[in-house]
Amino acid sequence: MALLAIDLDPELTETEYAAWETAHRFARDVLRPAGEALDKLPAGEVIAKDSILWDVFRVYGELGLNTFDATSELSLHDQARMRCIIGEEMGWGDSGLAISLGVAGFPTMMAQLSGNPALIERFPAGTLGCWAITEPDHGSDQINFDGTLNHPGGHSSRPNCIARREGNQFVISGQKSAWVSNGTIAEAAALFCSVDMGDGRLGGGVFVVPLNEGGVKKGKPTDKIGQRALNQGEIFFDGLKVPADSMVVPPEAYRAAADRVLCLANGSMGTTFVGCARAALELAIGYSKDRVQGDVPIFMHQSMKSRLFKMYQKVEAARALNHRVVRINMTRETPLLEMAIASKVTSTQAAFDVSSEALQVFGGAGISRDCPIEKIFRDARISMIEDGCNEVLGMVAAARF
Repeated sequence: MALLAIDLDPELTETEYAAWETAHRFARDVLRPAGEALDKLPAGEVIAKDSILWDVFRVYGELGLNTFDATSELSLHDQARMRCIIGEEMGWGDSGLAISLGVAGFPTMMAQLSGNPALIERFPAGTLGCWAITEPDHGSDQINFDGTLNHPGGHSSRPNCIARREGNQFVISGQKSAWVSNGTIAEAAALFCSVDMGDGRLGGGVFVVPLNEGGVKKGKPTDKIGQRALNQGEIFFDGLKVPADSMVVPPEAYRAAADRVLCLANGSMGTTFVGCARAALELAIGYSKDRVQGDVPIFMHQSMKSRLFKMYQKVEAARALNHRVVRINMTRETPLLEMAIASKVTSTQAAFDVSSEALQVFGGAGISRDCPIEKIFRDARISMIEDGCNEVLGMVAAARF
């Protein structure tokens, strides 16, 4: 529906409009049908060799829609606009696949940012990656860097994954949890873990590591209620040895680097779920004009118009905030995590609220597994937990005030 599409923006350049058209066509013709088909499969079949998932990755690579290219020639302001334009369409198509495609480029991005030619060559564009940060005993509290959210008198439990310095290499042992996106299919990881430099103290660090060598095992794909097209699963490290220069962020720079990545991730989640919310609203508007009750489409009833307008408000408010956040954090020397969190929390809550209202518009038809809105509702519900549950994120953001 043109009323809701980002192409209404009068400031779009020809390049941006072309990117929007390409992203929207990809979302409509590839992401949405693939997401609906994969949603119906067992988690193991989603990643089978003959799965449509691999067609999605192939087409995405051919289109060149990746917005996480550290070598981009666009200005930071223009990169921010592109991320919002493309990311919203991806989320509109399928939020789970949008996340999978987005996080796949994390190891390459970290390698590029390191400036290390060996890493850049080893993890080129097209490497299927993951972002391995969450651990079995550490979820949203992984971003509670200063321990302000701990119970009084309590302390953080021991890390589940540790990289120990041994001469000119690191030896990595431990586990990342079942919620690592692309965890069981990734070839490489942007690994955020604890680091023992040999002095007995533990700090944080970021590594770019291969996942297709000895010393790495993967668990089974996680079976979830929503975003079922997004592969997630455990990664086990059993003495994986990597060169010392695989560490792209040392402990002394970890806090700042983690902030930057979290700003990127939360801003991207905000963009994705603006698209998801918009998809739910469009479905509700379309159904309300087709469904007849009392001899007229239910769209004609005052209560329905009121409901749809409140949904529209939430979508537009979330979009406006997300655009502001992505632009500011892309162009500031030091991005603001509290702003990125505000976008993530606002957009994911909007996606859940709007999809819930949309399901109500569909009534009995909405609870059928054959109806697209029930899938969007399940996808949106997960978003308020992933990448940090909204309640913890909110407290982390408030601590920055």
